[in-house]
Amino acid sequence: MKPISIKYRLTVHIFMVILLVVTLPTSAAYAQKNETENKGKSKKATRVFYGQASFYANKFNGRRTASGEIFDQKKMTCACNVLPLGTWVKITNLKNKRTVIVKINDRIHPKMRRVADLSRAAAQKLGYISSGLTRVKVEVVDKKSISR
Repeated sequence: MKPISIKYRLTVHIFMVILLVVTLPTSAAYAQKNETENKGKSKKATRVFYGQASFYANKFNGRRTASGEIFDQKKMTCACNVLPLGTWVKITNLKNKRTVIVKINDRIHPKMRRVADLSRAAAQKLGYISSGLTRVKVEVVDKKSISR
């Protein structure tokens, strides 16, 4: 194998330095432009999901959830695979427009094709106990807005 000449290596290095010098200012300008555009927007974009929701069977009452809490059918809690544990969400029943705010403290079995599994108390407030399933809208809410 023939060694690469010093002249060729020097040419490649000079080309790379020139390329770096040319692209750095444009990427910095792009980053600054994005910062100014996003200043007016909130830090966290609202996340919204649509899908089927069910509610916990009675046999899960008193069992430990994925967050370590003991599940209580009377509390306003929810299981969800998409969002982190501890996230507060507003769930809207799309059939009757009723809403509840619940805390995610558990996970749903991966084979279940649902966006949420609510406690019995939350399902009653949404008005779908008799049907068992309903179509819902799930929105992440800020914890500060809940305490108001």
